[in-house]
Amino acid sequence: MKLPDQQEINQQLFKLVQQLIRVIVVLFVFNLVLILFLAYGIPKINLEKWFEDKPTPSSTASTSNDDIKSDPYAFWKAPAISTLEKDPNKDLILYGKELIANTAAYLGPKGKVAKISNGLNCQNCHLEAGTKPFGNNYSGVASSYPKYRARSGTVEDLYKRVNDCFERSLNGTALDTSSREMQAIKSYIEWLGKDVPKGTKPNGVGLAELAFLSRPADAEKGAQVYKTHCVSCHQANGEGVWNEEKTAFVYPALWGPNAYNSGAGLYRLSRFASYVKYNMPFGVSYTNPVLTDEEAWDVAAYVNSQKRPSIDISKDWPKIIEKPVDHPFGPFADGFSEKQHKLGPFDPIQKEIKKLKEKQKKES
Repeated sequence: MKLPDQQEINQQLFKLVQQLIRVIVVLFVFNLVLILFLAYGIPKINLEKWFEDKPTPSSTASTSNDDIKSDPYAFWKAPAISTLEKDPNKDLILYGKELIANTAAYLGPKGKVAKISNGLNCQNCHLEAGTKPFGNNYSGVASSYPKYRARSGTVEDLYKRVNDCFERSLNGTALDTSSREMQAIKSYIEWLGKDVPKGTKPNGVGLAELAFLSRPADAEKGAQVYKTHCVSCHQANGEGVWNEEKTAFVYPALWGPNAYNSGAGLYRLSRFASYVKYNMPFGVSYTNPVLTDEEAWDVAAYVNSQKRPSIDISKDWPKIIEKPVDHPFGPFADGFSEKQHKLGPFDPIQKEIKKLKEKQKKES
């Protein structure tokens, strides 16, 4: 029997050492992965996103809701206040912001400038002084006004649009267009939209559209949604919460004598549902909603079924075919009832209006 020589022994030992090193490396890597997993969990890897070919969003380009929802950084952002340092209109613009944020202190029931509104602040509807994405912000106002509005059937300027809010949402009287207050509000709104080209709509402008339900909105179901998510701030009877001096609302009234009236935009169900879906309960945003679509529609039906101030709207929508599907007051061109126009379902109304407009276009 031939014994292995020293060279063969050395080769076998070298192979054993190599195998041992491999085992040690594998065990080290395994333990490292295990430690990282225990510390951080398994990271989510979106392979589709890696290979997705989409342009970088700009602050003024139009983007669909789906695109924006997948990229929360696509939203329009208000100009920084610090950029006002050398602006000759700095004081007027800052006063305009103050009026939007604390309208009631200056123009409410105990206003120190005038007593022309109901105690709500403009930013109760136009959140964060009109700068929050899909919080009814002012980003696209300066770029779109003057413009034709079907509600009045006329071309409206910015003064008319601001006073619409005073007369409807604030259930008050119009501001004098030459007043310092009106000029301040106008200057602030125009400054917010100064970087938005005329005729364009920035990402996150106004309110996000909410898909229609296939059924009528249910006020009884909405009452439960209100009790669960809204009552702690807006109170059981929708009266809101006044500050200690009773000069302004800490939490706005949603119905009753101090609420928006029947001519306000939020009295349309689609506007209120979209607003609460992406902004309420207070603190949520478009990218982290709390309410489901159905809950948003139902609570909108509940709130807007409560008593509130009314306003003469007999001159609204002079061309009745231009009335929105959820405008709750007749007459209508489409033959559907006031109840369906108020609560839905809205898809059948929308389809009928589309047919009527196509027919009208062919006949003209």
